[in-house]
Formats: sequence, structure tokens, C-alpha cells
Amino acid sequence: KHNPEFTTIEFYWAYATYHNLMDFTEDLITGLARDVIKSEVIRFGDHDINLKGPYARLTMREAVAKYTNSTMDQVNDRNHLLGLLKGIDMDPKKLNELSWGKLLVLAFEEKVEAQLIQPTFITEYPTEISPLSRRNDENPDFVDRFEFFINGWEVGNAFSELNNPTDQLDRFADQAMAKDAGDDEATDVDYDFVRALEYGMPPTAGQGIGIDRLCMILTDSHTIRDVILFPLLKKEHFFSEEE
Repeated sequence: KHNPEFTTIEFYWAYATYHNLMDFTEDLITGLARDVIKSEVIRFGDHDINLKGPYARLTMREAVAKYTNSTMDQVNDRNHLLGLLKGIDMDPKKLNELSWGKLLVLAFEEKVEAQLIQPTFITEYPTEISPLSRRNDENPDFVDRFEFFINGWEVGNAFSELNNPTDQLDRFADQAMAKDAGDDEATDVDYDFVRALEYGMPPTAGQGIGIDRLCMILTDSHTIRDVILFPLLKKEHFFSEEE
């Protein structure tokens, strides 16, 4: 289900928020199913997937609580998250060094993601793992972001863009320190990007959608090699003399 050179569509919407993008995504996916597949309910493997909106919308904390039979208070407790993650394929020492936000994301990825068969928006990602997303006005520990899941796969990622250059520079600095400390997913400071923000950027929402995985879901294809445009990884087929 993964190809390093995946096909994607990415777009930005000025004067919109991630809430607008959730509504747009529902209309987009429902329309694709109706117009291309001629059905809003599709079959993928053993599952019937209903692509007609409205889709479920859960915060990451709500999703972890729901799919691990935990309470919200337990999800907010770092030790409880460590208990949920006991036994995963990760050095226990490194696991114990993770912040609450990173433990929450890991608990979601390990315990929840595969269960999101029906279309679902997951919102409220921790700020520390979302360096380009706008902070939430009510709780700055989270950002105005969602990821979109079907069949247990992430299909899209979107957020209200961070357009505050001071906040963006601080976030980049935090990322650079995390990278120096060994975080292979952290990034360097992008001074050109910060300078561009200083000139001005309107409130904007941006989204990326993985075309390959979406095509897999719509066509009941169980390997990404069957849908990529130039399938260099397909197995070579040798014809016998009878063929």
C-alpha cells in the first residue's frame, strides 16, 4: 500500500479553514464514487465501505479512547498511553522518553488507525508534530488539522496553514533541535519560507490527497503496483511455449 514515489494532488484554498476542507473532501469522494464507480457503497476485500457523507469526525484523543476502551481522562494520562503501547516493536527506553503528544500519536497509529474502515476524519493533532499547521485558538497544544482515513489507510492530510512568521520560525527551531537529537522525521529551519510569510499570507487551508491509495480503494486493488501509472515493480511474466 506504499510507494515512495506516490502520486498526489495538493491544493490551497485562500480564506478557508480545515473545516471547509472536510466538507469539500466529503463532496469530492462521494462524487468520485457516484460518477466513476456508479455506486456510493463499494466493496474492498471483506468490507462494504459507504462513501456517502457525512463522514465520522473524531479528535485523535476521542479515537484513541473509543478504540482502546479508555476514558478521555486516561488518554490524557501519559502513563496510560505507555501501558497501551507496551509490547510494540520499539526500544522501551526510547518509548519512555517520548512526550505525551508523541505517545498519543503512536497510540493512534498502533491501536486505532487499522480500525478506521469507514471514511473518518481525525482532528486535533498535537502541535509538536505539526510544524506547518495553525494552532487551535482554544487550545494551542493542538492544531487545526485533520487526516482522512478509509480502509485503515491515510488517504489525505490537511490543515489550516500557519501564516504567523514568528510562530513558524519558533516551530522550525523546535524541529531543528529535534532533528539534532535524532528525530529522523524532523526538519531544518526554512528561512526562505519564513521570509515569504513576513511579506504576508492570507488565512489559507491546504490539503494533499494520495491518488494511488484512493484508486486502490475505488477499484478493490490490494497492491499499489496495480494502480501506479508506471509499474516498474510489477513481476515479470514469462510465457510458456503453450501460451
